Amino acid sequence: MEILSLEFLSKLLTIVVIDLVLAGDNAIVIGLASRKLPQEQRKKAIFWGTAGAVTLRIIATVSIVWLLKIPGLLLVGGLILVWISYNLLVDNDNHEDVKAGTSFWSALRTIILADTIMSLDNVLAVGGAAHGSILLVVIGLVISVPLVVWGSTLFIKLVDRFPIILYIGSGVLAWTAGGMIAEEPIIHDFIKDFPWIEYAVNIVLIVLVLLAGYLRKQKKENNITHTMGGNG
Repeated sequence: MEILSLEFLSKLLTIVVIDLVLAGDNAIVIGLASRKLPQEQRKKAIFWGTAGAVTLRIIATVSIVWLLKIPGLLLVGGLILVWISYNLLVDNDNHEDVKAGTSFWSALRTIILADTIMSLDNVLAVGGAAHGSILLVVIGLVISVPLVVWGSTLFIKLVDRFPIILYIGSGVLAWTAGGMIAEEPIIHDFIKDFPWIEYAVNIVLIVLVLLAGYLRKQKKENNITHTMGGNG
């Protein structure tokens, strides 16, 4: 796969989209963990906390790229990614349990630990989308992480204003999951002579995930509305 080829650039774009969509919560955590620090210390905690988290994320993602070569793990990873793409649409995470650090080092520790734990879905998705290319992983993270850290507020506002962004991200994740499942050697050997099967399955997967996520989200919103109405 040549650098700057259409295939390389399309996979890089996929990784950047995945990083942006899945890292919104991480950006919130970074802000919460450093909110009690003085302005100057806050900037340092965010910078070094993000640097530490990115380093760990690169190591974890490279490990995932290697692990996905083990028979059976592409299939398992693909199925997990389907679940992640569904939860992206229906989960409303609250971050009340994220403690704000009162010192530089406590904030730094919180940022690195929280970001690492919350990046497991991101690591799996990027590992699958990279198709074994470490270069894609590194370039994708180098491009997207600064965007998330310094543009997090804007991105979160955009998601709130244009919910379709989450649906696009979820669709990209579902497509990546379908690709991972199709690359599982046993499945790949079965469908390699019929490439249209992979595209058909990916499209069906995207439709099912988006529809299930939309219906689940509507149900949750209706339940919240009824609860509030009952309390009133």
